[in-house]
Formats: sequence, structure tokens, C-alpha cells
Amino acid sequence: MHTTERADIGVFGGSGFYSLIENAREVAMDTPYGAPTDRVALGEIAGKRVAFLPRHGKDHRYPPHTINYRANLYAMKMLGVSRIIAPTACGSLKTEVRPGSMVVADQVIDRTSGRRDTFYDGPVTTHVSFADPYCPTLRPIAIDSLTGLGIETHPRGTVVVIQGPRFSTRAESQWFQSQGWEVINMTQYPESYLARELEICYVNISLITDYDVGLEGMAPVSHHEVMEVFQRNNDRVKGAIAKIVEKIDPNADCSCRHALDGARG
Repeated sequence: MHTTERADIGVFGGSGFYSLIENAREVAMDTPYGAPTDRVALGEIAGKRVAFLPRHGKDHRYPPHTINYRANLYAMKMLGVSRIIAPTACGSLKTEVRPGSMVVADQVIDRTSGRRDTFYDGPVTTHVSFADPYCPTLRPIAIDSLTGLGIETHPRGTVVVIQGPRFSTRAESQWFQSQGWEVINMTQYPESYLARELEICYVNISLITDYDVGLEGMAPVSHHEVMEVFQRNNDRVKGAIAKIVEKIDPNADCSCRHALDGARG
């Protein structure tokens, strides 16, 4: 499969981000792993070609456990994307990580099950290092961009990824909190890892929408409440993405772009 469309930088996010790209045009794509979750919006930001894809679909029709992550990532690869910015709505596992703040994650814990999480099912065995899940060149750019906009920013944090679509029990949430983890989410795995397999630089911006239920005194959160906070902060996130795009050099080298070196016997 082939496309003549090109982009330098990819963005995953909610449908509210379409206005991120002015005069965007939508392109339908197909991949060896099926169709991505929606059409890809293509346009320019700061003179760079940007591709936007809503990971849940425009109308949020794909819950986290049914997203075709492989198709979404491969569509970006087909477009020539070398960097991906991935904002996500997340819950907080620590009182000091307050709703409305943002976390530039540096580690991920996978608590999902049954998701198709590799492009390498054989016959060549491929073991890709994932010791440091997030791009070492994009993370400083994201931190600098967020803080420069006056956004309360946590420069590191571990995100634990649960299967969904249900939220955690109190006991599960308290266990995650006891491990010292900061953020809880449903989509960062396998999205982040599949980017690494494709040698695409990937950075997460966790927008904290609520305190998770395991924190003492916290009431159970609803999806409606989460999305309300996320929508209220859309403009801040869009501004941050635009600033990150402006600072990215799509041609710069990075260890992510050599992830397959030595990965095969």
C-alpha cells in the first residue's frame, strides 16, 4: 500500500483538535493492518506538514480496548511522519498532580490485555528496547514549550495504562498509588510502543482531568466529567502542540530512529 501524501509530524488526540490545523484537508487511508480510526487531517503548522488523527474516531466511537493502534501508527509511517505528539486525558494518582496540570511522561506501566501490540509476529524474531518509552529529544521540547506558556507542568511521571473501558476499583487505584505512579490512562499502551517499533519519535502530554478514585476522599469520576475538563483545556493543549511543532526539527537524528539496530539476531 502506498500514498503520495506526506507529513513531517503526527498528532493523536480528540476531535476537538481539528481546529489545530487551519484549512486542513481530510484523507482516507488504508494500511496492511486495516483502516485507521478515522480520516487523517493534513495541513501546516509553523511551516511544517502535520497529520492529525483522532485515536477514538471523530465521534469517539472506538473505546480504548478496540482502537486499531497498529493501523493508526502505520498510517503515520506511510505518510513519512518522524515525530508524534500524543496528548491524552488522564487521571492523577497523586494529590500534587492537580487537575488542569500536565505531565510529560517518562515511563509507562502496561496493565492491558489482549491488545495487538507488535508489528513483528514473525518469522524474524524482533526484540525492541523499550527501557525509556518516550523520546529523549521530544520530551525536553515539550517541557520547555508547556512551561513557556505558563502551564503547570510536571517534567516526568509514570503513566499506568489500564484496559478500560471501565475505570479502576478503589483497591486497584490505591495499589497504583502505592507504587508511586503519577498518572492513569487507557491508551498509552500499545500506542507508545508501536511508535518505537516503527522508529518514530513519540512524546506524551498527559492532561490531568481528575483525581483517581483511590485517592483518599475522592468520589468516583464519570466520563462526562473527564471530557468536560478536557474540553475546557483544549485551547491550552492546542497552543502547546503548536509551540512544540514550531520547535521540532523533523530532520534531526535521535536514538528512536535507530530502535531496530541490534533488535534482530
